[in-house]
Amino acid sequence: QQPPPATPAIGGDDAAFQPNTLFLTWHRDPTTTMTVQWVGTAGETADTAVYYRDATRSLVGRLAPHALPLGPWETKATVARPYPTTDFKVFRAELAGLTPGTDYEFRIGKRSPVYRFRTMPARATDAIHFVTGGDCGVNAHAVANNLQAARQDPMFAVVGGDLGYDNGRSVEVSLAFIRNYSRHMVGRDGRLIPLVTCIGNHEVDGGYGKTREKAPFFYALFDGLYPDTGYATLDFGDYLSLVLLDTGHTSAIAGDQTDWLDRALRARRDHPNVMVVGHVPAYPSYRKAEGTGGKLGTGEGNRKHWVPLFDKYRVPVVLEHHDHTFKRSKPLLGGLADDDGVLYLGDGSWGRLRAPQSPEKLPYLAATSGDYHLTLHRLQGRERFHLALDENGRVMDVCRTGQRKSGAVRAGG
Repeated sequence: QQPPPATPAIGGDDAAFQPNTLFLTWHRDPTTTMTVQWVGTAGETADTAVYYRDATRSLVGRLAPHALPLGPWETKATVARPYPTTDFKVFRAELAGLTPGTDYEFRIGKRSPVYRFRTMPARATDAIHFVTGGDCGVNAHAVANNLQAARQDPMFAVVGGDLGYDNGRSVEVSLAFIRNYSRHMVGRDGRLIPLVTCIGNHEVDGGYGKTREKAPFFYALFDGLYPDTGYATLDFGDYLSLVLLDTGHTSAIAGDQTDWLDRALRARRDHPNVMVVGHVPAYPSYRKAEGTGGKLGTGEGNRKHWVPLFDKYRVPVVLEHHDHTFKRSKPLLGGLADDDGVLYLGDGSWGRLRAPQSPEKLPYLAATSGDYHLTLHRLQGRERFHLALDENGRVMDVCRTGQRKSGAVRAGG
């Protein structure tokens, strides 16, 4: 394949085609794949194919063009699918067979800037670092946390539901979130930071107990990872597994999802790092856990059906959101403090905020704060470090989780 004509350096202003909704995500193993996506209209550019190549050789060639020739461009055609209720299309190309731990550069067609990404390493021989959070929105605080997240130069980002607050109805809000992410979530070397998500109530028209059709924008963008249900796993080689849950929005908590969760955790019980991500928390920091007037308390379904599985398979960390605070639980088994328990971390204040309950009032909590925040995770050897940062980069909280014991263990306190 002949390379497209030369274009400006990364982000050059005179490039003819620069989609402001361009972002990266994954459907399969992040060590060998990358999915390129953007939302646009048919005919914006004559050639929507993605041209990509190993950027290590390319960079050496630029610095010493006579020492090493540039590598050949490979081409992947995009698939264009409707962006619901609009005339827009989702353009998608999944690049596969990539080399782990390698920088790549790519273009869209023959007139776009050159963009960059990096595949995840084949093994966790060096530290693995990434950011997580939830409940973003599109306000100035969400943008500030985008910028703060990008300053950490993470390998990827996980947003645990409530992305833009489109409520399954507002295409403007859904696109505003993607535009903000595309603009700000860029590493120091111009590398685009991939986005992994799970569904929240504000992706869904009606919030809970609805069909996939009620979350049109979320599934238009992320159905590659969620083709049939609102839950999935994403395995990074053999060193990290993200178990991504639907807390009752388009998939019921009980029944099929719980059975699937049991199988997923059992299959990964000897994996070194299994992290669960969901939207509504099992252990809330703002809303009430106890039900009243015949209405279930926040997280009641999680605690009944999922927490016993987290305990049984010794999930080290469960990332939760929805309450718009910062929270860190005590290590818990059966809802009670136990030094060998499961850590519940998060509560979703990337761009939305509430005043949390104090740990004195909720004995399962170890720390809370009413600040906008994201969490930087670092997997290093047999330990995991979790740093909560506010929108100004201040370290709010630091904790560590050690390597869990191999195999399933007893449930309960």
